[in-house]
Amino acid sequence: MASKVNEFTVEMTCEGCSNAVERVLKRKEGIESFNVDLPGKKVFVTSELPSDEILECLKKTGKTVTFVGVKN
Repeated sequence: MASKVNEFTVEMTCEGCSNAVERVLKRKEGIESFNVDLPGKKVFVTSELPSDEILECLKKTGKTVTFVGVKN
């Protein structure tokens, strides 16, 4: 299965928020790479994992997380 870039919005207001997002993603097996856009409140995750599994991982931060879609 090919990796895809999943886009999420995450309610981040500061660097502490983005650091929390980075921590949970670094611990998750199967995530190849990610990019946190703090000003845009977006997180892009490259992975073969299903988007709902990544969503559950991001929710561990306690932030409001929404799956936007898969970018091509």
